[in-house]
Amino acid sequence: MPNTELTPVTLTEPVPTSRGHRRQAWTVTGLLVVFMMVNFADKSVLGLAADPIRHDLGLSATGFGLANSAFFLLFSICGAMGGLLADRVRARWLLLGMALLWSFAQLPMALGGGLVALVASRIVLGAAEGPAYPVAQHSALAWFPDKRRNLPGALLSVGIALGVVLAAPGLTWVIQHHGWRSAFAAVAVAGVVWAAAWAAFGKDRASQAEAHGVGADSAGGEESSPAPSYRRIMATRTWIGATTGYFCTYWMIALSLVWVPSYLHDGLGYSTTTAAALVAAIWAVNGMALLGQAAVTGGLLRRGVSSRWARGRVGGISLLVSALGCGALSQAARGPVTVLLLVVGFGLCGAMSTVAVTTVAEIVPARRRGGALGLMNAVVTTGGLIAPALTGYLVDTEARAGYQHAVLLAAVLLALGGTAAVTLIDPARDARRLAP
Repeated sequence: MPNTELTPVTLTEPVPTSRGHRRQAWTVTGLLVVFMMVNFADKSVLGLAADPIRHDLGLSATGFGLANSAFFLLFSICGAMGGLLADRVRARWLLLGMALLWSFAQLPMALGGGLVALVASRIVLGAAEGPAYPVAQHSALAWFPDKRRNLPGALLSVGIALGVVLAAPGLTWVIQHHGWRSAFAAVAVAGVVWAAAWAAFGKDRASQAEAHGVGADSAGGEESSPAPSYRRIMATRTWIGATTGYFCTYWMIALSLVWVPSYLHDGLGYSTTTAAALVAAIWAVNGMALLGQAAVTGGLLRRGVSSRWARGRVGGISLLVSALGCGALSQAARGPVTVLLLVVGFGLCGAMSTVAVTTVAEIVPARRRGGALGLMNAVVTTGGLIAPALTGYLVDTEARAGYQHAVLLAAVLLALGGTAAVTLIDPARDARRLAP
């Protein structure tokens, strides 16, 4: 029997461990990285085209913020439903259906829709994209043992950063030369292309296990042991700490996508082109932070350091450093120091997203992984519902000072999230409590 302090639960190990299996695992991971790139290119369109959209549709800052928040109206609910469904339906088909629905949701704005079409299309897009991250992580992590999950988990989050890094200059060019509606058409085409590639090359872990006569959850006797309820999982301090920290990260993601381009342009006076470059820089730093976290955490785990330190403390400290950056940024004027504070405050906190996912995946059996991640995602993404609308209200009522107060609020939330991650996350302890 394995030592429960080193391997908290008998998670499903990839079967078989042949070269072909490893090649398929990384093929799936690569496709899912691109999946997340398209996902966040979809999300970033509205922020990058904020000024022309507001001008053409006659929207106030509050109205624009509410239109963005409409994206999250069904996002959280569908994220939970999709995660729970992933415990029962093959992730391959869920992911394919989501990508096709994303592309369909972009068409009304590409074809000339107005405000009503904008709100309706964002609601549909949010419903389709809500389960994307938890289902993609569930699909990828199933191919790897726990101590090897940090890199694939981080790469999927890097896909988020790469999506915005490439979308910021690329879609800005499309908007400037072909109009903002063409940007919606571009991301719709990207979704269809990805769906075709996934239909041809994507597989899920269950089908591979069945091909070798092994049940997807049979490794380690997991199939015969009772799985903990979702209620018990959500009551653990580790799930609460990871979810709180990740909520703060998602708050920053929502601000980065929706309001940072306008903050840089209207609040700090940068040109549209420079603002797009700085947005790309934020996400580039985010990607480096994710890979750095994966390297540090993976190395610590392989040397026998507990997840409480390797995951909880590493993720929590990244949030606390980001909190300091945002706190200073809220008081800074335009200049080189402001750029440094911007990339620290908005870039480093992204590491917590992978920490949260791999931490929760560590304490739950495979049969509960999709649902546990989906429920966490549902809670976390409520930050995306609140942050754009609240920031829009602050900008309308306080003008440029509204941006500063929004950044200061973000600093407070990051400090709270970092403290929760550092003090609450302890996977070994909570895995023992969840064990049958």
